[in-house]
Amino acid sequence: MTIAGLAREAGVGVETVRYYQRRGLLETPERPSGIGRGSVRRYGIEDVRRLRFIRAAQAAGFTLAQIEELLALDATDDRKRARELASEQIAALDVKIEGFEKARASLRRLAHECGSGAAGPCPILTSFEQSHD
Repeated sequence: MTIAGLAREAGVGVETVRYYQRRGLLETPERPSGIGRGSVRRYGIEDVRRLRFIRAAQAAGFTLAQIEELLALDATDDRKRARELASEQIAALDVKIEGFEKARASLRRLAHECGSGAAGPCPILTSFEQSHD
């Protein structure tokens, strides 16, 4: 398949594929030299699999550097290091989740105060103004 087909199969844009290639996360195939095929690079199902893995790992919060390491570990079958990276990411997600839960609780409180009908400025708006001072 062409780069456009690869991008479509993985649900990304062509420029995303090219970016991953520049980063070394995805191979850039050689252009064919035979007559009739033109000079269009061709990608296979393994390229789709790798690209989907990169996107899924990003969705899980891994950085591109961590994804690069995970891909290298896949070639060596180093499961211990892969588990360590996953555990580190779980801990980072736990911190983010805690922050989101605190933010949600604060917004609930502010929304309740805003709906109380008390006179004066809305507590939600004044809260955000104070956070920029």
